[in-house]
Amino acid sequence: MSETEKKKRLGHHGKKYFSSLGKIEEGKIYSVEEAFGLIPAIAYAKFDETVEAVFCLGVDPKHSDQMVRGAIVLPNGIGKSVRVAVLAKGEKAKEAQAAGADFVGADDLIEKITGGWMEFDKMIATPDMMVAVSKIGKILGPRGLMPNPKLGTVTFDLAKAVKEQKLGKVEYRTEKAGIIHVAIGKKSFGAAKLQENFVALMSAIMRAKPPTSKGSYLKNITVSTTMSPGIAVDPSSALVASGLA
Repeated sequence: MSETEKKKRLGHHGKKYFSSLGKIEEGKIYSVEEAFGLIPAIAYAKFDETVEAVFCLGVDPKHSDQMVRGAIVLPNGIGKSVRVAVLAKGEKAKEAQAAGADFVGADDLIEKITGGWMEFDKMIATPDMMVAVSKIGKILGPRGLMPNPKLGTVTFDLAKAVKEQKLGKVEYRTEKAGIIHVAIGKKSFGAAKLQENFVALMSAIMRAKPPTSKGSYLKNITVSTTMSPGIAVDPSSALVASGLA
């Protein structure tokens, strides 16, 4: 493919992007080890880019029984400082503060959020606060911040929940066309730590396979950095690396 054809196909990208693209063999499906070994070569931004994994699954998320969703604490975190807000009262509020929550409150915090304040990355709530939380559901929902018992963010065990969020607990959920898109760390982590995080996430997604899913569940995988083109990863290699094949 000529440079002109690449530009037509890929839109307006700079020289650094095309230099990065040239390091990825066209049409090649890389093993997990090869893909993460290539990350340093294709990451060209001056900042510490986030490394992302995209999984295309053979499910139809329009059907509730085929929704793939969960959360996992990655072995090496995600390299980001996570601001945690907790909705709790009394002794549980004190527990959240002792656990390191950045913001703790009840009706006062809900009122603050209603007024437009959103200076947090994750929200945890005790079960007795969920009726009150529903008042701000339309604010939290679209941002993916609504507490959910399945994700461990509605709980009385606030010490554990806050710790997990601070360690970089990531959520995964199928979007349109059965796509799951998750950040798995930073470029500076190096290949070994990034691969370890990838394997943990991959294992969780495979365990979450819906019983109603028919045919091929794991269709394809791509890994990339914030600015780089994607590297196609061989699903069979990923299954082997995850100990699932």
